[in-house]
Amino acid sequence: MTIFDVIVIGGGHAGCEAASASARLGARTALVTHKRETIGIMSCNPAIGGLGKGHLVREVDALDGLMGRVADAAGIQFRLLNRKKGPAVRGPRTQADRKLYRQAMQREIFHHSNLEVIEGDAFDIEVTENEISAVILADGRRLPCKSVVLTTGTFLRGMIHVGSERTPAGRVGEAPSLGLSATLQRLGLQLGRLKTGTPARLDGSTIDWNAVGRQAADDEPVPFSFMTDRIVTPQIECGVTRTTDATHRIIADNIKKSAMYSGQISGVGPRYCPSIEDKIVRFGERDGHQIFLEPEGLDDDTVYPNGISTSLPGDVQEAFIRTIPGLENVEIRQIGYAIEYDHVDPRELDLDLQLKKMPGLFLAGQINGTTGYEEAAAQGVVAGLNAARRAGGSTSYTFSRTDSYIGVLIDDLTSRGVTEPYRMFTSRAEYRLSLRADNADVRLTPQGIELGLVGTERQQKFGRYTADLDRYRAQLKDSKVTPKEASQHGIQLNQDGQRRNGYDLLAYPDISYERLEAVWPALAEAPRAIKEALEIEAGYAVYLDRQKADVEALRRDETRLIPESFDYDLISGLSNELKLKLRAAAPRNIAQASKVDGMTPAALALLLSLVKKLDQDNKSVRTSG
Repeated sequence: MTIFDVIVIGGGHAGCEAASASARLGARTALVTHKRETIGIMSCNPAIGGLGKGHLVREVDALDGLMGRVADAAGIQFRLLNRKKGPAVRGPRTQADRKLYRQAMQREIFHHSNLEVIEGDAFDIEVTENEISAVILADGRRLPCKSVVLTTGTFLRGMIHVGSERTPAGRVGEAPSLGLSATLQRLGLQLGRLKTGTPARLDGSTIDWNAVGRQAADDEPVPFSFMTDRIVTPQIECGVTRTTDATHRIIADNIKKSAMYSGQISGVGPRYCPSIEDKIVRFGERDGHQIFLEPEGLDDDTVYPNGISTSLPGDVQEAFIRTIPGLENVEIRQIGYAIEYDHVDPRELDLDLQLKKMPGLFLAGQINGTTGYEEAAAQGVVAGLNAARRAGGSTSYTFSRTDSYIGVLIDDLTSRGVTEPYRMFTSRAEYRLSLRADNADVRLTPQGIELGLVGTERQQKFGRYTADLDRYRAQLKDSKVTPKEASQHGIQLNQDGQRRNGYDLLAYPDISYERLEAVWPALAEAPRAIKEALEIEAGYAVYLDRQKADVEALRRDETRLIPESFDYDLISGLSNELKLKLRAAAPRNIAQASKVDGMTPAALALLLSLVKKLDQDNKSVRTSG
């Protein structure tokens, strides 16, 4: 009988990344899914990336994950969002061809070394002497293993709502997962309910495209993956239209028929991706809400109307959709719906995404209260990595919020929990000036190489890139010019006689790399990617120098661990209220403790002092022993 090191349950975005990460570390890995053909399906919006989310995709790619490469193969409308703003808040995004995305992901999974795909319904997780020992399938099969990664998406007791109709399902046409909810409750975990939704799918051949606006792809598509030299998939336009007063009247008149407003759904929905009912109720004064008409494929005329997610009855959906310009005669291929599902309070997890109450069981994706493919993929990499490390007898590896959005995501989840589906934004990262999408590889690929996540081809390409980056950075810093010499090349500086190097000059907002080539022609030999990277890096250098002390302080706090058995009653200077909050939050380090509601600098100093004393006492005991 095969004994797997790691079994990943679920073939969505989190599951695929978890299985791949585990297998890349050399662990014998199984991916359990209902049907092989559903691996890599984009259940909702056929798009990857965006503001904050695009950063996560770049980081997954930097660790040699799958999503970036797959999105590059399937993307049919690449756009760099916030292009007019600073590089720190730009977000790469692409509309994807559903079929191409699924095919590309399945190619990656089906031809992956150390990875076996098993069809089946995971029903239970066997625990022997407080250790994971097997996954039990609904048909009775027993799959022995050392670690499990649970990535159930919206399948945990999933319930689809359309008006007053309720259908048990993980997504349209697929049964929910019922047994695993009971398993998690048996382990003593608190389950909550969340909800998400999706709009109707439209027949693009019945849309009046002449009556809607158009949005084109970027002239020069920017890939997600470091391994993609250029995008070769044809690019398309999307349509743009808006709701009308008539749309709003129909929705308002039928609001009580919506599953969300009839009291039928108890789960909380994502605030930043509201249903059209929410928009009308919360923003009723607006004269319209924008809708993007996004084709789902190059050879598929199904259209995803981004912006009108709904759980209204089908006849009401048809009525309000036909009041929208361009959609007056549209045919609906699939009505929209809301889906409600179980999730686990992510504060039950450690920073490695392993359950505190059940060593060896890791959770990733929507089961942890997140929303979006990108957040799921990022968690999948971390869970798969650590599940493999545990199976192999190694300690866990965690990511810091000082060096990655992955670290921000997981720290937010495990320290604060969720009251609504969590979505990544650049504003969540304190150090977003250094956590840019453009430098994800420089930040994380060295960590990935050290962990064994990164393959030979990427290592070699990354080595060449960093060698060029170091070479031309050094050349810029070694090249100096006086204000008088600079003026001879059209560069005006303060006439102070001070010699400045090329790297410092590149930080000036009106001095580009190209202008410096006139001063030092040898700089022109650099590849275009190196020139762009150095322009951005130099532009942020002065800000990052100022931020360095804050980053180092937070890293120290992150590594100052609080023992799981820590007794907060030992701190005499803390209020009883704060002690209760600390016990409930169970922060794993000083950085997390600092975020607990009501924590003051004085209280944190008392906590830090006692944790340091315990550390010193433990070191003394180990030394004397």
